[in-house]
Amino acid sequence: MGNAHGSKGGCMMFATLKRFFDFCDAEDRKKLYLAIGLGTVKAIFAALRISAIGVIVMGILDGHMTNKNIWAAVAILAVSVLGQLFINLKTTMLQTEAGYHSCANKRIEIAEHLRYLPMGYFNDNSLGHITSVTTNTMEALSDVATRVVMLTTQGILTTIVITAFVFCFDWRIGLLLTAGVAIYALINGAMQKATRKGAPAQQKANRELVAAVIEFVQGIAEVKNYNLVSTRAKKLEAAIKSKQNGDTHLEYAVIPYITLQEIVTKLTGVLMCAASVYFYINGSMSLLYCIMMTISSFMIYESLDVMAGFSALIRSVSICVDQANEILSIPEMDIEGADITPASHGIELKHITFAYENRTIIDGIDLKIPEHTTTAIVGPSGGGKTTLTSLMARFWDVKSGEVLLGGKNVKEYSFDSLMRNFSFVFQRVYLFEDTIANNIRFGEPDAPMEKVIEAAKKARCHDFIMSLPDGYETVIGEGGASLSGGEKQRISIARAIMKDSPIIILDEATANVDPENEAELTKAIEELTKEKTIIMIAHRLKTVEHADQIIVIDGGKIVQQGKHAELMQQDGIYRTFVTDRQKAASWKL
Repeated sequence: MGNAHGSKGGCMMFATLKRFFDFCDAEDRKKLYLAIGLGTVKAIFAALRISAIGVIVMGILDGHMTNKNIWAAVAILAVSVLGQLFINLKTTMLQTEAGYHSCANKRIEIAEHLRYLPMGYFNDNSLGHITSVTTNTMEALSDVATRVVMLTTQGILTTIVITAFVFCFDWRIGLLLTAGVAIYALINGAMQKATRKGAPAQQKANRELVAAVIEFVQGIAEVKNYNLVSTRAKKLEAAIKSKQNGDTHLEYAVIPYITLQEIVTKLTGVLMCAASVYFYINGSMSLLYCIMMTISSFMIYESLDVMAGFSALIRSVSICVDQANEILSIPEMDIEGADITPASHGIELKHITFAYENRTIIDGIDLKIPEHTTTAIVGPSGGGKTTLTSLMARFWDVKSGEVLLGGKNVKEYSFDSLMRNFSFVFQRVYLFEDTIANNIRFGEPDAPMEKVIEAAKKARCHDFIMSLPDGYETVIGEGGASLSGGEKQRISIARAIMKDSPIIILDEATANVDPENEAELTKAIEELTKEKTIIMIAHRLKTVEHADQIIVIDGGKIVQQGKHAELMQQDGIYRTFVTDRQKAASWKL
Protein backbone atom coordinates (compact mmCIF):
# COMPACT_ATOMS: atom_id res chain seq x y z
CA MET A 1 0.00 0.00 0.00
CA GLY A 2 2.87 2.34 0.87
CA ASN A 3 4.58 1.54 -2.42
CA ALA A 4 1.36 2.24 -4.29
CA HIS A 5 1.05 5.56 -2.51
CA GLY A 6 4.67 6.45 -3.28
CA SER A 7 4.18 5.43 -6.88
CA LYS A 8 1.05 7.55 -7.02
CA GLY A 9 2.96 10.51 -5.54
CA GLY A 10 5.79 10.08 -8.05
CA CYS A 11 3.31 9.77 -10.90
CA MET A 12 1.58 12.90 -9.61
CA MET A 13 4.85 14.82 -9.79
CA PHE A 14 5.61 13.66 -13.32
CA ALA A 15 1.99 14.27 -14.35
CA THR A 16 2.21 17.82 -13.02
CA LEU A 17 5.44 18.46 -14.91
CA LYS A 18 3.85 17.11 -18.10
CA ARG A 19 0.74 19.25 -17.55
CA PHE A 20 2.91 22.34 -17.34
CA PHE A 21 4.78 21.42 -20.51
CA ASP A 22 1.45 20.83 -22.28
CA PHE A 23 0.23 24.20 -20.94
CA CYS A 24 3.07 25.96 -22.78
CA ASP A 25 2.82 26.68 -26.49
CA ALA A 26 4.73 24.52 -28.97
CA GLU A 27 7.75 26.83 -29.31
CA ASP A 28 8.25 27.20 -25.56
CA ARG A 29 7.67 23.47 -25.04
CA LYS A 30 10.59 22.78 -27.39
CA LYS A 31 12.78 25.07 -25.29
CA LEU A 32 11.80 23.25 -22.10
CA TYR A 33 12.45 19.84 -23.63
CA LEU A 34 15.82 21.08 -24.91
CA ALA A 35 16.60 22.34 -21.40
CA ILE A 36 15.79 18.87 -20.02
CA GLY A 37 18.04 17.25 -22.62
CA LEU A 38 20.86 19.62 -21.72
CA GLY A 39 20.13 18.91 -18.06
CA THR A 40 20.93 15.24 -18.69
CA VAL A 41 24.26 16.25 -20.22
CA LYS A 42 24.87 18.54 -17.23
CA ALA A 43 24.28 15.60 -14.88
CA ILE A 44 26.84 13.55 -16.83
CA PHE A 45 29.35 16.41 -16.57
CA ALA A 46 28.71 16.50 -12.80
CA ALA A 47 29.41 12.76 -12.56
CA LEU A 48 32.78 13.31 -14.28
CA ARG A 49 34.04 14.81 -11.01
CA ILE A 50 33.98 11.31 -9.54
CA SER A 51 36.17 10.05 -12.39
CA ALA A 52 38.64 12.90 -11.88
CA ILE A 53 39.01 12.09 -8.21
CA GLY A 54 39.25 8.40 -9.12
CA VAL A 55 42.25 9.12 -11.40
CA ILE A 56 44.08 10.93 -8.56
CA VAL A 57 43.23 8.28 -5.96
CA MET A 58 44.31 5.49 -8.34
CA GLY A 59 47.66 7.22 -8.91
CA ILE A 60 48.22 7.62 -5.17
CA LEU A 61 47.27 4.01 -4.40
CA ASP A 62 49.53 2.67 -7.13
CA GLY A 63 52.38 4.84 -5.90
CA HIS A 64 52.87 6.19 -9.40
CA MET A 65 51.45 9.71 -9.14
CA THR A 66 52.83 11.46 -12.20
CA ASN A 67 52.26 14.75 -13.95
CA LYS A 68 50.23 12.76 -16.45
CA ASN A 69 47.83 11.62 -13.72
CA ILE A 70 47.53 15.14 -12.34
CA TRP A 71 46.95 16.73 -15.73
CA ALA A 72 44.41 14.05 -16.65
CA ALA A 73 42.49 14.73 -13.44
CA VAL A 74 42.68 18.50 -13.95
CA ALA A 75 41.47 18.10 -17.55
CA ILE A 76 38.50 15.98 -16.46
CA LEU A 77 37.62 18.47 -13.71
CA ALA A 78 37.93 21.37 -16.15
CA VAL A 79 35.62 19.65 -18.63
CA SER A 80 33.20 18.90 -15.79
CA VAL A 81 33.13 22.43 -14.38
CA LEU A 82 33.17 24.30 -17.71
CA GLY A 83 30.57 21.95 -19.19
CA GLN A 84 28.27 22.47 -16.24
CA LEU A 85 28.75 26.25 -16.34
CA PHE A 86 28.01 26.48 -20.06
CA ILE A 87 25.00 24.17 -19.94
CA ASN A 88 23.68 25.85 -16.79
CA LEU A 89 23.83 29.22 -18.55
CA LYS A 90 22.05 27.84 -21.61
CA THR A 91 19.37 25.95 -19.67
CA THR A 92 18.69 28.95 -17.42
CA MET A 93 18.15 31.13 -20.49
CA LEU A 94 15.88 28.54 -22.08
CA GLN A 95 13.87 28.04 -18.89
CA THR A 96 13.51 31.78 -18.29
CA GLU A 97 12.45 32.49 -21.87
CA ALA A 98 10.00 29.59 -21.98
CA GLY A 99 8.52 30.20 -18.52
CA TYR A 100 7.92 33.95 -18.77
CA HIS A 101 7.02 33.86 -22.46
CA SER A 102 4.43 31.10 -21.90
CA CYS A 103 2.79 32.95 -19.01
CA ALA A 104 2.75 36.20 -20.97
CA ASN A 105 1.10 34.37 -23.89
CA LYS A 106 -1.47 32.83 -21.54
CA ARG A 107 -2.35 36.28 -20.19
CA ILE A 108 -2.94 37.43 -23.77
CA GLU A 109 -4.91 34.26 -24.54
CA ILE A 110 -7.10 34.79 -21.46
CA ALA A 111 -7.69 38.42 -22.44
CA GLU A 112 -8.69 37.36 -25.96
CA HIS A 113 -10.91 34.62 -24.53
CA LEU A 114 -12.70 37.09 -22.25
CA ARG A 115 -13.64 39.17 -25.31
CA TYR A 116 -15.82 36.37 -26.61
CA LEU A 117 -17.52 35.27 -23.40
CA PRO A 118 -21.16 36.23 -22.82
CA MET A 119 -21.58 39.23 -20.54
CA GLY A 120 -23.34 37.00 -18.01
CA TYR A 121 -19.97 35.51 -17.11
CA PHE A 122 -18.79 38.84 -15.77
CA ASN A 123 -21.86 39.07 -13.57
CA ASP A 124 -21.21 35.60 -12.20
CA ASN A 125 -17.52 36.02 -11.55
CA SER A 126 -15.95 38.78 -9.53
CA LEU A 127 -13.40 41.15 -10.93
CA GLY A 128 -11.11 39.94 -8.16
CA HIS A 129 -11.09 36.37 -9.49
CA ILE A 130 -10.18 37.39 -13.04
CA THR A 131 -7.60 39.88 -11.79
CA SER A 132 -6.08 37.33 -9.43
CA VAL A 133 -5.69 34.69 -12.16
CA THR A 134 -4.23 37.05 -14.77
CA THR A 135 -1.84 38.74 -12.32
CA ASN A 136 -0.95 36.80 -9.16
CA THR A 137 -1.61 33.29 -10.48
CA MET A 138 0.26 33.78 -13.75
CA GLU A 139 3.08 35.66 -11.99
CA ALA A 140 3.43 32.81 -9.49
CA LEU A 141 3.41 30.30 -12.33
CA SER A 142 6.13 32.13 -14.27
CA ASP A 143 8.33 32.22 -11.16
CA VAL A 144 7.62 28.58 -10.34
CA ALA A 145 8.10 27.55 -13.96
CA THR A 146 11.55 29.07 -14.26
CA ARG A 147 12.78 27.76 -10.92
CA VAL A 148 10.81 24.93 -9.36
CA VAL A 149 9.92 22.88 -12.42
CA MET A 150 13.38 22.86 -13.93
CA LEU A 151 15.30 22.53 -10.64
CA THR A 152 13.12 19.57 -9.69
CA THR A 153 13.62 18.07 -13.14
CA GLN A 154 17.38 18.62 -12.87
CA GLY A 155 17.39 16.92 -9.47
CA ILE A 156 15.59 13.90 -10.94
CA LEU A 157 18.00 13.68 -13.88
CA THR A 158 21.10 14.00 -11.71
CA THR A 159 19.78 11.33 -9.33
CA ILE A 160 19.18 8.95 -12.25
CA VAL A 161 22.67 9.53 -13.73
CA ILE A 162 24.48 9.09 -10.40
CA THR A 163 22.43 5.98 -9.56
CA ALA A 164 23.35 4.48 -12.94
CA PHE A 165 27.01 5.41 -12.31
CA VAL A 166 26.97 3.70 -8.89
CA PHE A 167 25.41 0.53 -10.34
CA CYS A 168 28.25 0.40 -12.87
CA PHE A 169 30.79 0.07 -10.05
CA ASP A 170 28.92 -1.81 -7.31
CA TRP A 171 25.39 -3.20 -7.53
CA ARG A 172 25.10 -3.51 -3.75
CA ILE A 173 25.60 0.22 -3.16
CA GLY A 174 23.34 0.79 -6.16
CA LEU A 175 20.52 -1.18 -4.50
CA LEU A 176 21.07 0.70 -1.23
CA LEU A 177 20.88 4.01 -3.08
CA THR A 178 17.75 2.89 -4.95
CA ALA A 179 16.08 1.97 -1.65
CA GLY A 180 16.88 5.42 -0.25
CA VAL A 181 15.49 7.12 -3.36
CA ALA A 182 12.34 4.95 -3.14
CA ILE A 183 11.72 5.97 0.48
CA TYR A 184 12.37 9.59 -0.51
CA ALA A 185 9.73 9.20 -3.26
CA LEU A 186 7.24 7.77 -0.74
CA ILE A 187 7.65 10.81 1.50
CA ASN A 188 7.49 13.16 -1.46
CA GLY A 189 4.24 11.52 -2.58
CA ALA A 190 2.75 12.09 0.87
CA MET A 191 3.87 15.71 0.73
CA GLN A 192 2.24 16.18 -2.69
CA LYS A 193 -0.99 14.82 -1.21
CA ALA A 194 -0.75 17.22 1.75
CA THR A 195 -0.21 20.24 -0.50
CA ARG A 196 -3.07 19.04 -2.70
CA LYS A 197 -5.40 19.50 0.25
CA GLY A 198 -4.09 22.85 1.42
CA ALA A 199 -3.20 24.68 -1.79
CA PRO A 200 -6.78 25.31 -3.05
CA ALA A 201 -7.65 27.10 0.20
CA GLN A 202 -4.53 29.23 -0.17
CA GLN A 203 -5.44 30.14 -3.75
CA LYS A 204 -9.04 30.93 -2.75
CA ALA A 205 -7.77 33.23 0.01
CA ASN A 206 -5.52 34.93 -2.53
CA ARG A 207 -8.46 35.58 -4.89
CA GLU A 208 -10.60 36.91 -2.05
CA LEU A 209 -7.81 39.24 -0.97
CA VAL A 210 -7.46 40.71 -4.46
CA ALA A 211 -11.25 41.15 -4.67
CA ALA A 212 -11.35 42.85 -1.26
CA VAL A 213 -8.53 45.24 -2.17
CA ILE A 214 -10.19 46.18 -5.48
CA GLU A 215 -13.55 46.70 -3.77
CA PHE A 216 -12.00 48.84 -1.04
CA VAL A 217 -10.06 51.05 -3.48
CA GLN A 218 -12.91 51.43 -5.98
CA GLY A 219 -15.42 52.22 -3.26
CA ILE A 220 -13.21 54.53 -1.21
CA ALA A 221 -15.45 57.55 -1.85
CA GLU A 222 -18.52 55.75 -0.48
CA VAL A 223 -16.47 54.33 2.39
CA LYS A 224 -15.49 57.85 3.46
CA ASN A 225 -18.87 59.42 2.68
CA TYR A 226 -20.85 56.97 4.80
CA ASN A 227 -18.17 56.53 7.43
CA LEU A 228 -17.76 52.85 6.60
CA VAL A 229 -14.01 52.87 7.11
CA SER A 230 -14.04 50.49 10.04
CA THR A 231 -16.59 48.15 8.42
CA ARG A 232 -14.78 47.93 5.06
CA ALA A 233 -11.38 47.84 6.75
CA LYS A 234 -12.51 44.86 8.82
CA LYS A 235 -13.51 43.02 5.65
CA LEU A 236 -10.14 43.81 4.08
CA GLU A 237 -8.32 42.83 7.27
CA ALA A 238 -10.24 39.53 7.36
CA ALA A 239 -9.17 38.80 3.77
CA ILE A 240 -5.54 39.60 4.64
CA LYS A 241 -5.70 37.34 7.71
CA SER A 242 -7.26 34.57 5.63
CA LYS A 243 -4.41 34.83 3.13
CA GLN A 244 -1.86 34.80 5.96
CA ASN A 245 -3.48 31.73 7.52
CA GLY A 246 -3.65 29.94 4.16
CA ASP A 247 0.06 30.53 3.50
CA THR A 248 1.02 29.54 7.05
CA HIS A 249 -1.06 26.36 7.14
CA LEU A 250 0.29 25.20 3.79
CA GLU A 251 3.85 25.84 4.95
CA TYR A 252 3.23 23.99 8.21
CA ALA A 253 1.75 21.09 6.24
CA VAL A 254 4.93 20.51 4.19
CA ILE A 255 7.58 21.21 6.85
CA PRO A 256 7.39 17.69 8.42
CA TYR A 257 7.76 16.05 5.02
CA ILE A 258 10.68 18.27 4.02
CA THR A 259 12.35 17.39 7.32
CA LEU A 260 11.78 13.67 6.71
CA GLN A 261 13.17 13.98 3.19
CA GLU A 262 16.33 15.64 4.55
CA ILE A 263 16.71 12.86 7.13
CA VAL A 264 16.32 10.19 4.43
CA THR A 265 18.85 11.85 2.10
CA LYS A 266 21.39 12.18 4.91
CA LEU A 267 20.83 8.63 6.14
CA THR A 268 21.15 7.31 2.58
CA GLY A 269 24.51 9.08 2.26
CA VAL A 270 25.70 7.82 5.65
CA LEU A 271 24.63 4.24 4.87
CA MET A 272 26.36 4.37 1.47
CA CYS A 273 29.58 5.50 3.18
CA ALA A 274 29.27 2.93 5.98
CA ALA A 275 28.49 0.08 3.56
CA SER A 276 31.41 1.07 1.30
CA VAL A 277 33.81 1.07 4.26
CA TYR A 278 32.41 -2.28 5.47
CA PHE A 279 32.82 -3.86 2.03
CA TYR A 280 36.37 -2.50 1.84
CA ILE A 281 37.25 -3.93 5.27
CA ASN A 282 35.91 -7.38 4.44
CA GLY A 283 37.77 -7.28 1.14
CA SER A 284 34.80 -7.25 -1.23
CA MET A 285 35.45 -3.68 -2.46
CA SER A 286 38.65 -1.93 -3.45
CA LEU A 287 39.79 1.21 -1.72
CA LEU A 288 39.37 3.13 -5.01
CA TYR A 289 35.73 2.10 -5.33
CA CYS A 290 35.15 2.77 -1.63
CA ILE A 291 36.33 6.36 -2.04
CA MET A 292 34.32 6.84 -5.25
CA MET A 293 31.16 5.49 -3.58
CA THR A 294 31.73 7.87 -0.67
CA ILE A 295 32.01 10.82 -3.06
CA SER A 296 28.87 9.62 -4.85
CA SER A 297 26.98 9.64 -1.56
CA PHE A 298 27.69 13.37 -1.13
CA MET A 299 26.62 14.10 -4.70
CA ILE A 300 23.37 12.17 -4.37
CA TYR A 301 22.63 14.06 -1.16
CA GLU A 302 23.15 17.36 -3.01
CA SER A 303 20.85 16.21 -5.82
CA LEU A 304 18.02 15.02 -3.56
CA ASP A 305 18.37 18.07 -1.34
CA VAL A 306 17.64 20.34 -4.33
CA MET A 307 14.52 18.32 -5.07
CA ALA A 308 13.41 18.41 -1.44
CA GLY A 309 13.64 22.18 -1.32
CA PHE A 310 11.47 22.79 -4.37
CA SER A 311 9.23 19.78 -4.98
CA ALA A 312 6.82 20.99 -2.26
CA LEU A 313 5.85 23.77 -4.65
CA ILE A 314 5.13 21.43 -7.57
CA ARG A 315 1.48 21.25 -6.54
CA SER A 316 1.27 25.04 -6.94
CA VAL A 317 2.13 24.57 -10.60
CA SER A 318 -0.85 22.27 -11.04
CA ILE A 319 -3.22 24.68 -9.28
CA CYS A 320 -2.01 27.66 -11.31
CA VAL A 321 -2.47 25.72 -14.54
CA ASP A 322 -5.94 24.60 -13.38
CA GLN A 323 -7.04 28.17 -12.65
CA ALA A 324 -5.88 29.48 -16.02
CA ASN A 325 -7.49 26.53 -17.83
CA GLU A 326 -10.69 27.05 -15.83
CA ILE A 327 -11.17 30.45 -17.48
CA LEU A 328 -10.00 29.23 -20.89
CA SER A 329 -12.43 26.28 -20.75
CA ILE A 330 -15.50 28.49 -20.31
CA PRO A 331 -17.48 28.08 -23.55
CA GLU A 332 -17.16 31.04 -25.86
CA MET A 333 -20.05 32.37 -27.81
CA ASP A 334 -20.11 30.96 -31.34
CA ILE A 335 -18.09 33.69 -33.03
CA GLU A 336 -16.83 31.79 -36.06
CA GLY A 337 -19.23 33.51 -38.43
CA ALA A 338 -18.50 35.13 -41.75
CA ASP A 339 -16.96 38.53 -42.31
CA ILE A 340 -20.18 40.21 -43.42
CA THR A 341 -20.89 43.81 -44.42
CA PRO A 342 -24.67 44.23 -44.13
CA ALA A 343 -26.58 45.68 -47.05
CA SER A 344 -28.48 47.96 -44.65
CA HIS A 345 -28.29 48.82 -40.97
CA GLY A 346 -31.82 48.18 -39.88
CA ILE A 347 -32.40 45.85 -36.92
CA GLU A 348 -35.24 43.38 -36.49
CA LEU A 349 -36.07 41.35 -33.39
CA LYS A 350 -38.24 38.30 -33.96
CA HIS A 351 -39.99 37.08 -30.82
CA ILE A 352 -36.79 37.04 -28.76
CA THR A 353 -36.56 35.78 -25.19
CA PHE A 354 -33.67 35.87 -22.76
CA ALA A 355 -33.28 34.53 -19.22
CA TYR A 356 -30.50 34.93 -16.69
CA GLU A 357 -30.16 32.59 -13.72
CA ASN A 358 -33.67 31.20 -14.38
CA ARG A 359 -35.15 34.71 -14.35
CA THR A 360 -36.80 35.81 -17.58
CA ILE A 361 -35.62 39.30 -18.51
CA ILE A 362 -36.81 39.60 -22.14
CA ASP A 363 -40.08 37.84 -22.81
CA GLY A 364 -41.16 37.52 -26.45
CA ILE A 365 -40.26 40.89 -28.00
CA ASP A 366 -40.88 41.70 -31.67
CA LEU A 367 -39.43 44.97 -32.95
CA LYS A 368 -38.30 46.62 -36.19
CA ILE A 369 -35.77 49.46 -36.15
CA PRO A 370 -35.44 50.90 -39.67
CA GLU A 371 -32.11 52.21 -40.90
CA HIS A 372 -31.32 55.90 -40.20
CA THR A 373 -34.10 56.24 -37.61
CA THR A 374 -34.06 57.06 -33.91
CA THR A 375 -35.63 54.61 -31.47
CA ALA A 376 -36.00 55.60 -27.83
CA ILE A 377 -36.42 52.94 -25.17
CA VAL A 378 -37.99 53.93 -21.85
CA GLY A 379 -39.49 52.09 -18.93
CA PRO A 380 -39.14 51.29 -15.23
CA SER A 381 -35.75 50.36 -13.83
CA GLY A 382 -35.06 46.63 -14.20
CA GLY A 383 -37.54 46.27 -17.05
CA GLY A 384 -34.94 44.96 -19.52
CA LYS A 385 -33.92 48.10 -21.48
CA THR A 386 -30.14 47.64 -21.29
CA THR A 387 -30.44 43.87 -21.78
CA LEU A 388 -32.43 44.47 -24.98
CA THR A 389 -29.68 46.66 -26.49
CA SER A 390 -27.05 44.14 -25.39
CA LEU A 391 -28.89 41.39 -27.26
CA MET A 392 -28.91 43.56 -30.41
CA ALA A 393 -25.10 43.80 -30.31
CA ARG A 394 -24.80 40.17 -29.24
CA PHE A 395 -23.20 40.80 -25.86
CA TRP A 396 -25.49 37.92 -24.93
CA ASP A 397 -27.20 35.35 -27.12
CA VAL A 398 -31.00 35.17 -27.13
CA LYS A 399 -32.54 32.08 -25.59
CA SER A 400 -35.03 31.86 -28.45
CA GLY A 401 -36.01 33.96 -31.44
CA GLU A 402 -33.73 35.88 -33.79
CA VAL A 403 -31.87 39.19 -33.89
CA LEU A 404 -31.35 40.35 -37.48
CA LEU A 405 -28.97 43.02 -38.75
CA GLY A 406 -29.42 43.92 -42.40
CA GLY A 407 -31.69 40.90 -42.76
CA LYS A 408 -29.09 38.43 -41.46
CA ASN A 409 -29.03 36.73 -38.08
CA VAL A 410 -26.30 38.31 -35.92
CA LYS A 411 -25.02 34.78 -35.25
CA GLU A 412 -23.99 34.55 -38.91
CA TYR A 413 -21.51 37.42 -38.42
CA SER A 414 -18.03 36.98 -37.04
CA PHE A 415 -17.70 38.87 -33.77
CA ASP A 416 -15.36 41.50 -35.20
CA SER A 417 -17.46 42.13 -38.30
CA LEU A 418 -20.57 42.50 -36.10
CA MET A 419 -18.87 44.94 -33.74
CA ARG A 420 -17.84 47.17 -36.63
CA ASN A 421 -21.51 48.12 -36.95
CA PHE A 422 -22.00 49.30 -33.34
CA SER A 423 -20.73 52.15 -31.20
CA PHE A 424 -21.79 52.58 -27.58
CA VAL A 425 -21.91 55.61 -25.32
CA PHE A 426 -22.67 54.50 -21.78
CA GLN A 427 -23.81 56.44 -18.74
CA ARG A 428 -20.68 55.30 -16.92
CA VAL A 429 -17.69 55.97 -19.15
CA TYR A 430 -14.43 54.09 -18.73
CA LEU A 431 -11.26 55.76 -19.97
CA PHE A 432 -7.90 54.04 -19.91
CA GLU A 433 -4.80 55.24 -18.12
CA ASP A 434 -3.21 56.66 -21.23
CA THR A 435 -3.04 59.89 -23.19
CA ILE A 436 -6.27 61.59 -24.20
CA ALA A 437 -5.28 61.14 -27.86
CA ASN A 438 -4.90 57.38 -27.43
CA ASN A 439 -8.23 57.16 -25.60
CA ILE A 440 -9.93 58.88 -28.55
CA ARG A 441 -8.21 56.74 -31.18
CA PHE A 442 -9.04 53.58 -29.21
CA GLY A 443 -11.12 52.17 -32.07
CA GLU A 444 -8.53 53.17 -34.68
CA PRO A 445 -5.06 52.90 -33.07
CA ASP A 446 -3.15 54.16 -36.12
CA ALA A 447 -5.30 57.24 -36.74
CA PRO A 448 -3.26 60.42 -37.38
CA MET A 449 -3.48 63.31 -34.92
CA GLU A 450 -5.41 65.42 -37.45
CA LYS A 451 -8.23 62.87 -37.38
CA VAL A 452 -8.15 62.73 -33.58
CA ILE A 453 -8.46 66.52 -33.34
CA GLU A 454 -11.27 66.53 -35.90
CA ALA A 455 -13.24 63.96 -33.85
CA ALA A 456 -12.57 65.93 -30.65
CA LYS A 457 -13.87 69.14 -32.20
CA LYS A 458 -17.05 67.42 -33.34
CA ALA A 459 -17.47 66.03 -29.82
CA ARG A 460 -17.01 69.52 -28.32
CA CYS A 461 -14.00 68.50 -26.24
CA HIS A 462 -11.14 70.14 -28.17
CA ASP A 463 -11.21 73.36 -26.12
CA PHE A 464 -10.98 71.77 -22.69
CA ILE A 465 -8.34 69.31 -23.93
CA MET A 466 -6.15 72.21 -25.12
CA SER A 467 -6.48 73.83 -21.69
CA LEU A 468 -4.84 70.80 -20.05
CA PRO A 469 -1.08 70.93 -19.30
CA ASP A 470 -0.03 68.64 -22.17
CA GLY A 471 -3.07 68.94 -24.40
CA TYR A 472 -3.83 65.73 -26.26
CA GLU A 473 -0.74 64.10 -24.74
CA THR A 474 -2.07 64.59 -21.20
CA VAL A 475 -2.12 61.24 -19.41
CA ILE A 476 -5.39 60.79 -17.57
CA GLY A 477 -5.80 58.61 -14.50
CA GLU A 478 -7.27 55.12 -14.62
CA GLY A 479 -10.99 55.31 -15.41
CA GLY A 480 -10.59 59.00 -16.29
CA ALA A 481 -10.51 59.96 -12.62
CA SER A 482 -8.89 63.33 -13.36
CA LEU A 483 -11.77 64.49 -15.60
CA SER A 484 -15.35 65.54 -14.87
CA GLY A 485 -18.29 63.37 -15.86
CA GLY A 486 -19.22 65.61 -18.80
CA GLU A 487 -15.63 65.73 -20.05
CA LYS A 488 -15.36 61.95 -19.94
CA GLN A 489 -18.65 61.61 -21.80
CA ARG A 490 -17.48 63.93 -24.59
CA ILE A 491 -14.21 62.01 -24.95
CA SER A 492 -16.19 58.78 -25.21
CA ILE A 493 -18.32 60.41 -27.93
CA ALA A 494 -15.14 61.51 -29.76
CA ARG A 495 -14.02 57.88 -29.57
CA ALA A 496 -17.35 56.77 -31.08
CA ILE A 497 -17.12 59.45 -33.80
CA MET A 498 -13.67 58.14 -34.65
CA LYS A 499 -15.03 54.59 -34.99
CA ASP A 500 -17.84 55.92 -37.24
CA SER A 501 -20.14 52.91 -36.84
CA PRO A 502 -23.52 53.02 -38.59
CA ILE A 503 -25.46 52.08 -35.42
CA ILE A 504 -25.17 54.13 -32.23
CA ILE A 505 -26.50 52.88 -28.88
CA LEU A 506 -26.79 55.56 -26.18
CA ASP A 507 -27.39 54.10 -22.74
CA GLU A 508 -28.61 57.06 -20.62
CA ALA A 509 -25.59 59.03 -21.86
CA THR A 510 -26.83 62.36 -20.41
CA ALA A 511 -28.45 61.03 -17.23
CA ASN A 512 -25.93 62.35 -14.70
CA VAL A 513 -24.44 65.34 -16.53
CA ASP A 514 -24.52 68.79 -14.94
CA PRO A 515 -26.36 71.63 -16.78
CA GLU A 516 -23.08 73.34 -17.75
CA ASN A 517 -21.97 70.24 -19.66
CA GLU A 518 -25.38 69.19 -20.97
CA ALA A 519 -25.55 71.72 -23.82
CA GLU A 520 -22.09 70.77 -25.09
CA LEU A 521 -22.85 67.09 -24.68
CA THR A 522 -26.10 67.43 -26.64
CA LYS A 523 -24.24 69.08 -29.53
CA ALA A 524 -21.63 66.32 -29.40
CA ILE A 525 -24.32 63.65 -29.59
CA GLU A 526 -25.88 65.43 -32.57
CA GLU A 527 -22.55 65.23 -34.40
CA LEU A 528 -22.18 61.56 -33.50
CA THR A 529 -25.66 60.55 -34.63
CA LYS A 530 -25.85 62.26 -38.03
CA GLU A 531 -27.21 59.83 -40.64
CA LYS A 532 -26.97 56.89 -38.23
CA THR A 533 -29.36 54.30 -36.84
CA ILE A 534 -29.90 55.51 -33.26
CA ILE A 535 -31.09 53.44 -30.30
CA MET A 536 -31.23 55.37 -27.05
CA ILE A 537 -32.14 54.48 -23.49
CA ALA A 538 -33.15 57.69 -21.74
CA HIS A 539 -34.95 59.12 -18.73
CA ARG A 540 -35.07 62.73 -19.97
CA LEU A 541 -38.07 63.90 -21.92
CA LYS A 542 -36.28 66.11 -24.42
CA THR A 543 -34.00 63.27 -25.48
CA VAL A 544 -36.92 61.01 -26.46
CA GLU A 545 -39.84 63.21 -27.61
CA HIS A 546 -38.45 63.71 -31.13
CA ALA A 547 -37.64 60.01 -31.69
CA ASP A 548 -39.08 58.26 -34.75
CA GLN A 549 -40.47 55.61 -32.44
CA ILE A 550 -40.63 55.18 -28.68
CA ILE A 551 -40.62 51.72 -27.08
CA VAL A 552 -41.89 51.32 -23.53
CA ILE A 553 -40.58 48.16 -21.86
CA ASP A 554 -41.87 46.74 -18.59
CA GLY A 555 -41.26 43.25 -17.25
CA GLY A 556 -39.35 42.22 -20.35
CA LYS A 557 -42.25 43.04 -22.71
CA ILE A 558 -43.08 45.95 -25.01
CA VAL A 559 -46.15 47.46 -23.35
CA GLN A 560 -46.38 50.60 -25.52
CA GLN A 561 -44.98 51.65 -28.89
CA GLY A 562 -45.39 54.74 -31.06
CA LYS A 563 -44.42 58.40 -31.41
CA HIS A 564 -44.50 60.90 -28.57
CA ALA A 565 -47.85 62.47 -29.56
CA GLU A 566 -49.48 59.06 -29.97
CA LEU A 567 -48.31 57.76 -26.62
CA MET A 568 -49.41 60.94 -24.84
CA GLN A 569 -52.97 60.12 -25.94
CA GLN A 570 -52.78 56.74 -24.19
CA ASP A 571 -53.21 56.11 -20.50
CA GLY A 572 -50.05 54.24 -19.64
CA ILE A 573 -46.45 54.22 -18.41
CA TYR A 574 -45.22 56.73 -21.00
CA ARG A 575 -47.69 59.49 -20.16
CA THR A 576 -46.97 58.98 -16.48
CA PHE A 577 -43.26 59.16 -17.27
CA VAL A 578 -43.70 62.49 -19.11
CA THR A 579 -46.09 63.99 -16.53
CA ASP A 580 -43.79 63.16 -13.64
CA ARG A 581 -40.84 64.81 -15.36
CA GLN A 582 -42.82 67.90 -16.28
CA LYS A 583 -43.86 68.27 -12.66
CA ALA A 584 -40.26 67.86 -11.52
CA ALA A 585 -39.09 70.46 -14.06
CA SER A 586 -41.64 73.00 -12.78
CA TRP A 587 -40.13 73.05 -9.30
CA LYS A 588 -37.99 76.13 -8.67
CA LEU A 589 -35.71 77.04 -5.80
